[in-house]
Amino acid sequence: MKATPGNHLLKITPDIIENVRKIHNLDKPGRLEDAIKILEEWLQKQDHIIKKDYSKDYLERILVSCKGSVEKSKKQIDRLCTMKTLVPKFFSKVNVKQELANVSDVVLVVPLPIITEDYYRVEIVKIKNKSFTAESFMQYFQYTIILSEYNKSYDYVNGYIIVQDFTELNLMDLISKMNHTELQQFSSIMVDGYGARVRAIHILSDSLAIELLIKTMKLFVSEKIGNRIYFQPTLEDLHKVVPKEILPVEYGGNERSIEKLQEEWMEELSTEEHVEFMKMMNKACTDETKRHDGKFNEEYMGMPGSFRGLSVD
Repeated sequence: MKATPGNHLLKITPDIIENVRKIHNLDKPGRLEDAIKILEEWLQKQDHIIKKDYSKDYLERILVSCKGSVEKSKKQIDRLCTMKTLVPKFFSKVNVKQELANVSDVVLVVPLPIITEDYYRVEIVKIKNKSFTAESFMQYFQYTIILSEYNKSYDYVNGYIIVQDFTELNLMDLISKMNHTELQQFSSIMVDGYGARVRAIHILSDSLAIELLIKTMKLFVSEKIGNRIYFQPTLEDLHKVVPKEILPVEYGGNERSIEKLQEEWMEELSTEEHVEFMKMMNKACTDETKRHDGKFNEEYMGMPGSFRGLSVD
């Protein structure tokens, strides 16, 4: 079957799709079609899951994020729908230009157009200045969720490399503004709900508080991801772990500026098509009174608070 390719913001070629499928054993004749059919049939039998008509492209990308595992894909769908029910504030926005218009004043969240040779998408998160407040965190979370829904429709990669640029920020001030509960919830939404496979998190900063920041971040992620958090004090150090040529010009690369990319993303995520898509997807939650188990699955216990009931594969 043919997957919908990316676009000017997410450059995906047929060769990339074919090679990523091979990595996860989804290239064998009939394998992908059979897996998607199983998911479609399973969805129809889940009385507690409200939305049952996911596109084949969307289901395929879930399979890719779950390394081709149908059973893990079922869990990911269920987890995300359940999260939308239990913590709806994360999923309350649909139009970034109208509802999150000021987000770009304090933080830029930019997936880079060109992927690495081993099929990972680099995403830069740059907090621009000290005006980042406790309230800014939720705006960042909501923007990233809208972006993640978009990626589920158009991106096709083996995982993500996150570059967090804190060079213009007082890290101690940032740490003091963190809401631990919301950060734990957001982390679980991204990893367990959207299946974000994180290869590495590179923090760009020369602050003396970097060790405290990394220690704090590890409270919100699994040990596996925590061991993939790295400190890069200079651009030269970053170039050793992220291909220089695919980075924006501010980071020594050949890509258009991060500010320009953010503007393009704001426009793309605010199109009528995507706004209507977000309205639909934000309603893709659960009716817990219809869950087959007759009780709330232990896997989700504690979700409204710490989310520690969820695990990372």
